[in-house]
Amino acid sequence: MLDRAYRQRLEADLSQWQANGVITPATVAAIRGVLPPTGAGLNIPVAMGIVGGLLIAAAFLAFVAAHWVEIARLSRMGILVAGIVASNGLGAWFAHTRRPILADLCASVGAVIFGAGIALVGQMYHLGDDFAGGMLLWATGALCAAALTSSRGALAVALAAASIWTWLRIAEMQDGPHLPFVAFWLAAGALALLWNSRLAAHLVALATLPWWIATATQSILFDLVPFFILANGAALLLGGGLALTATPWQRARDAGGVLSNYGAFLLAGVAAMEVLVANEMLRPGSSHQPAWAIACGVAATIAAFAVGVLRRQAGAAFAGGAMALMLVAAVVWPLRTLGEPWPAYAVVLGAMLCLVVSGMLDGSRARTVAGWLGIAGVIAGITWAVKGSLLRRSAFLAAAGIVAIAMAAALNRLLPRTET
Repeated sequence: MLDRAYRQRLEADLSQWQANGVITPATVAAIRGVLPPTGAGLNIPVAMGIVGGLLIAAAFLAFVAAHWVEIARLSRMGILVAGIVASNGLGAWFAHTRRPILADLCASVGAVIFGAGIALVGQMYHLGDDFAGGMLLWATGALCAAALTSSRGALAVALAAASIWTWLRIAEMQDGPHLPFVAFWLAAGALALLWNSRLAAHLVALATLPWWIATATQSILFDLVPFFILANGAALLLGGGLALTATPWQRARDAGGVLSNYGAFLLAGVAAMEVLVANEMLRPGSSHQPAWAIACGVAATIAAFAVGVLRRQAGAAFAGGAMALMLVAAVVWPLRTLGEPWPAYAVVLGAMLCLVVSGMLDGSRARTVAGWLGIAGVIAGITWAVKGSLLRRSAFLAAAGIVAIAMAAALNRLLPRTET
Protein backbone atom coordinates (compact mmCIF):
# COMPACT_ATOMS: atom_id res chain seq x y z
CA MET A 1 0.00 0.00 0.00
CA LEU A 2 2.83 2.39 0.81
CA ASP A 3 4.42 1.75 -2.59
CA ARG A 4 1.10 2.34 -4.34
CA ALA A 5 0.60 5.67 -2.54
CA TYR A 6 4.13 6.74 -3.48
CA ARG A 7 3.55 5.85 -7.13
CA GLN A 8 0.34 7.87 -7.18
CA ARG A 9 2.15 10.93 -5.80
CA LEU A 10 4.99 10.41 -8.27
CA GLU A 11 2.61 10.22 -11.23
CA ALA A 12 0.92 13.44 -10.11
CA ASP A 13 4.30 15.17 -9.71
CA LEU A 14 5.53 13.99 -13.11
CA SER A 15 2.40 15.30 -14.81
CA GLN A 16 2.71 18.65 -13.02
CA TRP A 17 6.43 18.99 -13.80
CA GLN A 18 5.84 18.18 -17.45
CA ALA A 19 3.00 20.71 -17.66
CA ASN A 20 5.24 23.37 -16.11
CA GLY A 21 8.03 22.60 -18.55
CA VAL A 22 10.46 21.46 -15.85
CA ILE A 23 11.08 18.09 -17.51
CA THR A 24 10.52 16.85 -21.05
CA PRO A 25 8.14 14.05 -22.11
CA ALA A 26 11.18 11.90 -22.90
CA THR A 27 12.41 12.28 -19.31
CA VAL A 28 8.97 11.35 -17.97
CA ALA A 29 8.95 8.23 -20.14
CA ALA A 30 12.46 7.32 -18.98
CA ILE A 31 11.47 7.65 -15.31
CA ARG A 32 8.39 5.53 -15.79
CA GLY A 33 10.43 2.97 -17.66
CA VAL A 34 12.82 2.28 -14.79
CA LEU A 35 10.06 1.94 -12.18
CA PRO A 36 9.16 -1.64 -11.23
CA PRO A 37 5.58 -2.79 -11.83
CA THR A 38 3.22 -2.25 -8.94
CA GLY A 39 1.77 -5.25 -7.17
CA ALA A 40 -1.86 -6.11 -6.96
CA GLY A 41 -3.76 -3.92 -4.55
CA LEU A 42 -6.26 -4.81 -1.85
CA ASN A 43 -9.52 -4.61 -3.80
CA ILE A 44 -12.98 -5.65 -2.63
CA PRO A 45 -12.81 -9.30 -3.85
CA VAL A 46 -9.43 -9.77 -2.18
CA ALA A 47 -10.70 -8.19 1.06
CA MET A 48 -13.73 -10.49 1.03
CA GLY A 49 -11.43 -13.44 0.38
CA ILE A 50 -9.33 -12.49 3.40
CA VAL A 51 -12.41 -12.31 5.63
CA GLY A 52 -13.62 -15.63 4.28
CA GLY A 53 -10.28 -17.29 4.90
CA LEU A 54 -10.17 -16.03 8.48
CA LEU A 55 -13.72 -17.25 9.10
CA ILE A 56 -12.90 -20.69 7.71
CA ALA A 57 -9.81 -20.92 9.87
CA ALA A 58 -11.81 -19.90 12.95
CA ALA A 59 -14.52 -22.45 12.07
CA PHE A 60 -11.90 -25.17 11.68
CA LEU A 61 -10.37 -24.46 15.06
CA ALA A 62 -13.77 -24.22 16.78
CA PHE A 63 -14.92 -27.51 15.24
CA VAL A 64 -11.77 -29.35 16.30
CA ALA A 65 -11.95 -27.92 19.83
CA ALA A 66 -15.64 -28.82 20.18
CA HIS A 67 -15.13 -32.46 19.16
CA TRP A 68 -11.65 -32.88 20.59
CA VAL A 69 -12.59 -35.47 23.19
CA GLU A 70 -14.66 -37.54 20.75
CA ILE A 71 -11.92 -37.75 18.09
CA ALA A 72 -9.27 -40.46 18.36
CA ARG A 73 -5.75 -39.28 19.09
CA LEU A 74 -4.31 -40.33 15.76
CA SER A 75 -7.19 -38.62 13.97
CA ARG A 76 -6.58 -35.46 15.98
CA MET A 77 -2.98 -35.36 14.86
CA GLY A 78 -4.04 -36.00 11.28
CA ILE A 79 -6.54 -33.15 11.35
CA LEU A 80 -3.99 -30.69 12.68
CA VAL A 81 -1.35 -31.72 10.16
CA ALA A 82 -3.91 -31.62 7.36
CA GLY A 83 -4.94 -28.10 8.33
CA ILE A 84 -1.35 -26.85 8.26
CA VAL A 85 -0.56 -28.61 4.97
CA ALA A 86 -3.81 -27.45 3.33
CA SER A 87 -3.36 -23.80 4.29
CA ASN A 88 0.25 -23.68 3.12
CA GLY A 89 -0.53 -25.66 -0.03
CA LEU A 90 -3.31 -23.24 -0.90
CA GLY A 91 -0.91 -20.39 -0.21
CA ALA A 92 1.61 -21.89 -2.63
CA TRP A 93 -1.10 -22.06 -5.30
CA PHE A 94 -2.04 -18.42 -4.71
CA ALA A 95 1.63 -17.44 -4.94
CA HIS A 96 1.95 -19.37 -8.21
CA THR A 97 -1.07 -17.55 -9.62
CA ARG A 98 0.40 -14.18 -8.49
CA ARG A 99 -2.03 -13.42 -5.67
CA PRO A 100 0.47 -12.42 -2.99
CA ILE A 101 -2.01 -11.06 -0.47
CA LEU A 102 -4.05 -14.28 -0.38
CA ALA A 103 -0.85 -16.34 -0.31
CA ASP A 104 0.34 -14.32 2.67
CA LEU A 105 -3.01 -14.87 4.37
CA CYS A 106 -2.79 -18.64 3.91
CA ALA A 107 0.70 -18.74 5.41
CA SER A 108 -0.58 -16.70 8.35
CA VAL A 109 -3.51 -19.08 8.87
CA GLY A 110 -1.10 -22.01 8.77
CA ALA A 111 0.99 -20.36 11.49
CA VAL A 112 -2.10 -19.83 13.64
CA ILE A 113 -3.18 -23.46 13.22
CA PHE A 114 0.34 -24.54 14.15
CA GLY A 115 0.06 -22.62 17.42
CA ALA A 116 -3.36 -24.08 18.15
CA GLY A 117 -1.96 -27.53 17.41
CA ILE A 118 0.80 -27.03 19.99
CA ALA A 119 -1.78 -26.21 22.66
CA LEU A 120 -4.08 -29.08 21.74
CA VAL A 121 -1.31 -31.66 21.51
CA GLY A 122 0.09 -30.52 24.83
CA GLN A 123 -3.34 -31.00 26.40
CA MET A 124 -3.83 -34.35 24.68
CA TYR A 125 -0.57 -35.92 25.84
CA HIS A 126 -0.43 -34.12 29.21
CA LEU A 127 2.92 -32.48 28.47
CA GLY A 128 4.71 -30.31 31.00
CA ASP A 129 2.89 -27.17 32.10
CA ASP A 130 5.36 -24.80 30.45
CA PHE A 131 3.14 -22.32 28.67
CA ALA A 132 6.05 -20.00 27.93
CA GLY A 133 7.95 -22.85 26.27
CA GLY A 134 4.91 -23.57 24.10
CA MET A 135 4.79 -19.94 23.01
CA LEU A 136 8.48 -20.09 22.11
CA LEU A 137 7.86 -23.20 20.00
CA TRP A 138 4.96 -21.45 18.27
CA ALA A 139 7.03 -18.32 17.65
CA THR A 140 9.92 -20.34 16.24
CA GLY A 141 7.65 -22.31 13.90
CA ALA A 142 5.91 -19.15 12.69
CA LEU A 143 9.27 -17.44 12.12
CA CYS A 144 10.45 -20.42 10.05
CA ALA A 145 7.23 -20.26 8.03
CA ALA A 146 7.79 -16.54 7.47
CA ALA A 147 11.36 -17.16 6.31
CA LEU A 148 10.24 -19.86 3.87
CA THR A 149 7.20 -18.05 2.47
CA SER A 150 8.15 -14.35 2.89
CA SER A 151 4.83 -13.94 4.70
CA ARG A 152 4.46 -10.72 6.64
CA GLY A 153 1.44 -12.17 8.40
CA ALA A 154 3.42 -15.18 9.63
CA LEU A 155 6.09 -12.76 10.86
CA ALA A 156 3.41 -10.86 12.79
CA VAL A 157 2.21 -14.14 14.36
CA ALA A 158 5.80 -15.03 15.28
CA LEU A 159 6.48 -11.67 16.92
CA ALA A 160 3.16 -11.73 18.80
CA ALA A 161 3.87 -15.22 20.17
CA ALA A 162 7.43 -14.21 21.03
CA SER A 163 6.14 -11.14 22.90
CA ILE A 164 3.89 -13.34 25.04
CA TRP A 165 6.82 -15.70 25.60
CA THR A 166 9.11 -12.93 26.82
CA TRP A 167 6.39 -11.46 29.08
CA LEU A 168 5.97 -14.84 30.76
CA ARG A 169 9.70 -15.43 31.10
CA ILE A 170 10.26 -11.95 32.57
CA ALA A 171 7.51 -12.63 35.12
CA GLU A 172 9.25 -15.89 36.06
CA MET A 173 12.81 -14.51 36.15
CA GLN A 174 12.27 -11.31 38.14
CA ASP A 175 16.01 -10.65 38.11
CA GLY A 176 16.81 -8.76 34.92
CA PRO A 177 16.14 -8.45 31.19
CA HIS A 178 15.13 -11.48 29.12
CA LEU A 179 18.01 -11.56 26.64
CA PRO A 180 16.91 -14.62 24.58
CA PHE A 181 14.12 -12.46 23.12
CA VAL A 182 16.77 -10.09 21.78
CA ALA A 183 18.26 -12.93 19.71
CA PHE A 184 14.81 -13.81 18.36
CA TRP A 185 14.14 -10.14 17.57
CA LEU A 186 17.42 -9.82 15.70
CA ALA A 187 16.49 -12.84 13.56
CA ALA A 188 13.15 -11.20 12.73
CA GLY A 189 14.95 -7.94 11.95
CA ALA A 190 17.28 -9.78 9.57
CA LEU A 191 14.22 -11.05 7.69
CA ALA A 192 12.82 -7.52 7.45
CA LEU A 193 16.11 -6.29 6.00
CA LEU A 194 16.29 -9.23 3.60
CA TRP A 195 12.78 -8.58 2.33
CA ASN A 196 13.33 -4.79 2.22
CA SER A 197 9.75 -4.48 3.48
CA ARG A 198 8.57 -1.39 5.30
CA LEU A 199 5.63 -3.32 6.77
CA ALA A 200 8.00 -5.93 8.21
CA ALA A 201 10.16 -3.13 9.60
CA HIS A 202 7.12 -1.70 11.38
CA LEU A 203 6.29 -5.13 12.85
CA VAL A 204 9.84 -5.62 14.10
CA ALA A 205 10.01 -2.10 15.58
CA LEU A 206 6.62 -2.54 17.26
CA ALA A 207 7.78 -5.82 18.83
CA THR A 208 10.41 -3.95 20.86
CA LEU A 209 7.77 -2.14 22.90
CA PRO A 210 6.35 -5.18 24.80
CA TRP A 211 9.86 -6.26 25.80
CA TRP A 212 10.81 -2.85 27.16
CA ILE A 213 7.44 -2.37 28.87
CA ALA A 214 7.60 -5.80 30.51
CA THR A 215 11.19 -5.21 31.63
CA ALA A 216 10.34 -1.78 33.02
CA THR A 217 7.23 -3.07 34.80
CA GLN A 218 9.24 -5.86 36.38
CA SER A 219 11.59 -3.26 37.84
CA ILE A 220 8.89 -2.11 40.28
CA LEU A 221 9.68 -5.23 42.30
CA PHE A 222 13.17 -3.84 42.91
CA ASP A 223 12.02 -0.32 43.82
CA LEU A 224 12.99 1.01 40.40
CA VAL A 225 10.92 3.51 38.46
CA PRO A 226 9.66 1.99 35.20
CA PHE A 227 9.51 5.12 33.08
CA PHE A 228 13.22 5.83 33.65
CA ILE A 229 14.04 2.43 32.18
CA LEU A 230 11.61 3.13 29.35
CA ALA A 231 13.43 6.41 28.69
CA ASN A 232 16.63 4.44 28.08
CA GLY A 233 14.73 2.04 25.82
CA ALA A 234 13.27 4.92 23.84
CA ALA A 235 16.73 6.44 23.51
CA LEU A 236 18.11 3.13 22.26
CA LEU A 237 15.41 2.89 19.57
CA LEU A 238 15.79 6.51 18.51
CA GLY A 239 19.59 6.62 18.60
CA GLY A 240 20.01 3.18 17.10
CA GLY A 241 17.59 4.02 14.32
CA LEU A 242 19.46 7.25 13.53
CA ALA A 243 22.72 5.31 13.44
CA LEU A 244 21.21 2.93 10.89
CA THR A 245 20.07 5.84 8.74
CA ALA A 246 23.72 6.92 8.49
CA THR A 247 24.86 3.60 6.98
CA PRO A 248 25.59 3.27 3.24
CA TRP A 249 22.94 0.54 2.76
CA GLN A 250 19.51 1.72 1.66
CA ARG A 251 17.67 -1.15 3.36
CA ALA A 252 19.32 -0.37 6.67
CA ARG A 253 18.52 3.33 6.26
CA ASP A 254 14.84 2.60 5.62
CA ALA A 255 14.62 0.26 8.62
CA GLY A 256 16.48 2.78 10.78
CA GLY A 257 13.98 5.48 9.92
CA VAL A 258 11.10 3.28 11.07
CA LEU A 259 12.92 2.30 14.27
CA SER A 260 13.74 5.91 15.13
CA ASN A 261 10.10 6.93 14.68
CA TYR A 262 8.94 4.40 17.27
CA GLY A 263 11.70 5.57 19.60
CA ALA A 264 10.55 9.18 19.22
CA PHE A 265 6.95 8.37 20.11
CA LEU A 266 8.04 6.23 23.07
CA LEU A 267 10.28 9.07 24.27
CA ALA A 268 7.35 11.49 24.09
CA GLY A 269 5.15 9.08 26.04
CA VAL A 270 7.81 8.69 28.71
CA ALA A 271 8.12 12.48 29.05
CA ALA A 272 4.39 12.80 29.70
CA MET A 273 4.45 9.91 32.19
CA GLU A 274 7.33 11.42 34.12
CA VAL A 275 5.45 14.65 34.70
CA LEU A 276 2.20 12.88 35.53
CA VAL A 277 3.38 10.27 38.04
CA ALA A 278 6.97 10.98 39.08
CA ASN A 279 6.01 12.88 42.22
CA GLU A 280 3.98 9.93 43.50
CA MET A 281 6.59 7.25 42.63
CA LEU A 282 9.89 8.89 43.57
CA ARG A 283 11.59 9.42 46.89
CA PRO A 284 14.28 12.11 47.13
CA GLY A 285 17.85 10.85 46.97
CA SER A 286 17.15 7.30 45.79
CA SER A 287 18.56 5.47 42.75
CA HIS A 288 16.19 4.17 40.13
CA GLN A 289 18.04 2.70 37.13
CA PRO A 290 20.01 -0.50 36.55
CA ALA A 291 23.46 -0.14 34.99
CA TRP A 292 22.58 -2.02 31.79
CA ALA A 293 19.66 0.36 31.07
CA ILE A 294 21.83 3.42 31.62
CA ALA A 295 24.44 1.97 29.27
CA CYS A 296 21.80 1.55 26.56
CA GLY A 297 20.63 5.14 26.87
CA VAL A 298 24.12 6.63 26.99
CA ALA A 299 25.36 4.60 24.02
CA ALA A 300 22.35 5.60 21.93
CA THR A 301 22.78 9.27 22.83
CA ILE A 302 26.44 9.17 21.83
CA ALA A 303 25.49 7.48 18.56
CA ALA A 304 22.99 10.24 17.74
CA PHE A 305 25.53 12.98 18.46
CA ALA A 306 28.11 11.10 16.36
CA VAL A 307 25.72 10.97 13.42
CA GLY A 308 25.05 14.67 13.78
CA VAL A 309 28.76 15.56 13.85
CA LEU A 310 30.08 13.14 11.23
CA ARG A 311 27.29 13.74 8.73
CA ARG A 312 26.74 17.41 9.62
CA GLN A 313 23.12 16.56 10.38
CA ALA A 314 21.72 19.07 12.86
CA GLY A 315 18.50 17.10 13.28
CA ALA A 316 20.36 14.07 14.62
CA ALA A 317 22.30 16.31 17.02
CA PHE A 318 19.07 17.81 18.37
CA ALA A 319 17.65 14.28 18.74
CA GLY A 320 20.75 13.43 20.76
CA GLY A 321 20.06 16.52 22.86
CA ALA A 322 16.51 15.35 23.49
CA MET A 323 17.75 11.94 24.63
CA ALA A 324 20.48 13.45 26.79
CA LEU A 325 17.98 15.73 28.54
CA MET A 326 15.63 12.82 29.20
CA LEU A 327 18.51 10.89 30.77
CA VAL A 328 19.44 13.94 32.84
CA ALA A 329 15.82 14.20 34.00
CA ALA A 330 16.11 10.75 35.56
CA VAL A 331 18.85 12.18 37.77
CA VAL A 332 17.18 15.54 38.44
CA TRP A 333 13.84 14.15 39.61
CA PRO A 334 15.14 12.43 42.77
CA LEU A 335 17.22 15.50 43.75
CA ARG A 336 14.17 17.51 44.73
CA THR A 337 13.51 18.03 48.43
CA LEU A 338 10.18 19.73 49.03
CA GLY A 339 7.71 21.28 46.67
CA GLU A 340 7.46 20.85 42.95
CA PRO A 341 10.50 19.78 40.86
CA TRP A 342 10.77 22.81 38.60
CA PRO A 343 14.25 21.89 37.25
CA ALA A 344 12.95 18.48 36.20
CA TYR A 345 9.98 20.06 34.43
CA ALA A 346 12.32 22.39 32.56
CA VAL A 347 14.61 19.53 31.50
CA VAL A 348 11.75 17.36 30.21
CA LEU A 349 10.13 20.27 28.38
CA GLY A 350 13.47 21.15 26.81
CA ALA A 351 13.85 17.55 25.65
CA MET A 352 10.54 17.68 23.82
CA LEU A 353 11.45 21.03 22.22
CA CYS A 354 14.68 19.47 20.96
CA LEU A 355 12.66 16.56 19.54
CA VAL A 356 10.40 18.94 17.61
CA VAL A 357 13.38 20.87 16.24
CA SER A 358 15.08 17.59 15.31
CA GLY A 359 12.08 16.42 13.31
CA MET A 360 11.71 19.74 11.52
CA LEU A 361 15.40 19.94 10.59
CA ASP A 362 15.45 16.38 9.25
CA GLY A 363 12.03 16.63 7.61
CA SER A 364 10.78 13.77 9.80
CA ARG A 365 7.04 14.19 10.24
CA ALA A 366 6.82 11.35 12.78
CA ARG A 367 9.54 12.84 14.98
CA THR A 368 7.94 16.28 14.78
CA VAL A 369 4.49 14.95 15.70
CA ALA A 370 5.97 12.94 18.57
CA GLY A 371 7.67 16.05 19.90
CA TRP A 372 4.48 18.11 19.76
CA LEU A 373 2.55 15.34 21.49
CA GLY A 374 5.24 15.21 24.15
CA ILE A 375 5.05 18.97 24.67
CA ALA A 376 1.27 18.76 24.98
CA GLY A 377 1.52 15.95 27.50
CA VAL A 378 4.15 17.74 29.57
CA ILE A 379 2.21 21.03 29.62
CA ALA A 380 -1.00 19.20 30.54
CA GLY A 381 0.80 17.37 33.33
CA ILE A 382 2.37 20.53 34.72
CA THR A 383 -0.90 22.41 34.54
CA TRP A 384 -3.37 19.88 35.91
CA ALA A 385 -1.77 16.74 37.29
CA VAL A 386 0.61 18.25 39.86
CA LYS A 387 -0.47 19.41 43.29
CA GLY A 388 0.64 22.89 44.22
CA SER A 389 0.10 26.52 43.45
CA LEU A 390 -1.49 27.33 40.11
CA LEU A 391 0.18 30.75 40.26
CA ARG A 392 3.65 29.17 40.40
CA ARG A 393 2.81 26.82 37.56
CA SER A 394 1.53 29.69 35.42
CA ALA A 395 4.74 31.61 36.13
CA PHE A 396 6.85 28.59 35.16
CA LEU A 397 4.94 28.09 31.90
CA ALA A 398 5.24 31.81 31.08
CA ALA A 399 8.99 31.69 31.69
CA ALA A 400 9.26 28.55 29.54
CA GLY A 401 7.36 30.33 26.78
CA ILE A 402 9.73 33.30 26.88
CA VAL A 403 12.72 30.96 26.67
CA ALA A 404 11.15 29.14 23.73
CA ILE A 405 10.58 32.41 21.89
CA ALA A 406 14.19 33.42 22.54
CA MET A 407 15.35 30.07 21.16
CA ALA A 408 13.16 30.60 18.10
CA ALA A 409 14.75 33.99 17.48
CA ALA A 410 18.24 32.53 17.83
CA LEU A 411 17.49 29.65 15.49
CA ASN A 412 15.96 32.05 12.99
CA ARG A 413 19.32 33.84 12.80
CA LEU A 414 21.46 30.71 12.73
CA LEU A 415 19.53 28.50 10.33
CA PRO A 416 19.36 29.22 6.60
CA ARG A 417 16.14 30.78 5.39
CA THR A 418 14.10 29.49 2.47
CA GLU A 419 12.31 31.72 0.03
CA THR A 420 8.54 31.44 -0.01
